[in-house]
Amino acid sequence: MQALINLLEQTQVLAAVIGLVILLMIEQAHPFFDFFKGSIREKGKHLLANMTLGLTNALIISLFFVGSWLWASNWAFEHQVGILNWLGQAGMPAWGHTLGAVLLMDLWMYLWHVLNHKVPFFWRFHRVHHADPNMDVTTASRFHTGEIIFSSALRIGVILFLGLYLWELLLYETIMFAVVQFHHADIALPDRVDRALRMVIVTPAMHKVHHSRWQPETDSNYSSLFSFWDRIGRTFRLHNPLKTLRIGLDEFDSEEDRKVRGLFTIPFRNGKNE
Repeated sequence: MQALINLLEQTQVLAAVIGLVILLMIEQAHPFFDFFKGSIREKGKHLLANMTLGLTNALIISLFFVGSWLWASNWAFEHQVGILNWLGQAGMPAWGHTLGAVLLMDLWMYLWHVLNHKVPFFWRFHRVHHADPNMDVTTASRFHTGEIIFSSALRIGVILFLGLYLWELLLYETIMFAVVQFHHADIALPDRVDRALRMVIVTPAMHKVHHSRWQPETDSNYSSLFSFWDRIGRTFRLHNPLKTLRIGLDEFDSEEDRKVRGLFTIPFRNGKNE
């Protein structure tokens, strides 16, 4: 089992790096919004700020939370607690456990995302992600460390409640983050392709709406991997034409808010409209 966990951890890192490089290349060749107007320097500064947050968060998770997740997973299995373990005892096959783990984790991510928008304390941290006016593939890694700590700590309880295996969590995160990188990228698909894909997964056209400066659009399209949670939760929304969409947050739109220090301090500052 440890060999499988190690393999999935390596795959997760490799998939994230490959996804980042490929999508950066596509963005450079065919940007949808062309935020940087061909300026490699400005795009590089943007990448550095966002990835500094992403790498900091990855280090914190590795040092302080993966061990706790493993403990929770082992404890749930040994004591046969959690929804999926109870269903397994009732005769659910092993593949059903894994499929259920992916679906239920994605449902939790949808609910957690809604909480980050609706609870003012959580929103103070989550707005670091939304304050990026130049959303691209690196925005997928731009989350405040405080939000990551809250999410990672709550995940211990989620693992126990659902009865997840750690390798199932790693499998979900590998797939989910690949889709998250994809739908944050500064790209656009042909309408027919985007329409077909968003029947199942979140697409660039769908998630760009979530990063709109207009709050009714910001408070929509919360899904991370599977798009159908927004239809079930009646939070699905589109914007046409997409080119007229304005991305970011008006209250955090200064040059300071684009620097690493500014990103870390956003939760502890009031915006200009507060």
